Amino acid sequence: MKQPLAYVHPEAKIAPNVVIEPFVTIDKNVVIGEGTRIGSNVTILEGARIGKNCNICSGAVISGIPQDLKFKGEETTAEIGDNTTIRECVTINRGTASKGKTVIGSNCLIMAYCHIAHDCVIGDNIIMSNATQVAGEVRIDDFAVIGGGTLVHQFCHVGAHVMIQGGSLINKDIPPYVKAARNPISYAGINSIGLRRRNFTNETIRDIQEIYRYLYLSGLNNSDAIERIEAELPATKERDEIVLFVRNSQRGIIRGYL
Repeated sequence: MKQPLAYVHPEAKIAPNVVIEPFVTIDKNVVIGEGTRIGSNVTILEGARIGKNCNICSGAVISGIPQDLKFKGEETTAEIGDNTTIRECVTINRGTASKGKTVIGSNCLIMAYCHIAHDCVIGDNIIMSNATQVAGEVRIDDFAVIGGGTLVHQFCHVGAHVMIQGGSLINKDIPPYVKAARNPISYAGINSIGLRRRNFTNETIRDIQEIYRYLYLSGLNNSDAIERIEAELPATKERDEIVLFVRNSQRGIIRGYL
């Protein structure tokens, strides 16, 4: 259902039951899945791919041109999964030649005034609180929760099931399953409440805590801690995920609390 005061380019591919409110602009080369609602004054530009049953609230701008001087007008996309809510005045830029697309997963809540820059990859079940600003080529893994007003430096990697304090400045990678807080941002323990809500067993949570004791409380550097973890702790999905994250970190992981 399209209001007569909305503009939809004739080449846009819109599912029949999408609701489009007044003063919306939808450009060419846009795909919107069934059951999605587009609020008033939303602008959806070329390259947007929006899934099913999404809710795009008033004033959001989806698939804007990247704020990157290397961008030369190449054909790229901004992709949003199913059942994701984009609140008021959120801006999501499309990709550049670097990755070709910006991706936001399914079942996410991106709260008002957030910005997600070019080539970011945002996983499923993410909660990004008001006014979080995410620079280019950031990766945020599934089930991360980011407090309001957080700033994320380009190329950072935030692991799965992480909880980040509001107002944080993230300039290092944050490994999975932890809480990150304080200034400068530091390890603040395991996100045990979040893990229990997602049906992690007490035994698994204890195993994760033991891994981080090696990384943050043993006095070892990261390389030595990883060697000890692999030698002394049983192999589990969570252990291997943490080890791989630390080994692959390009910016280095956040420090322990001093």
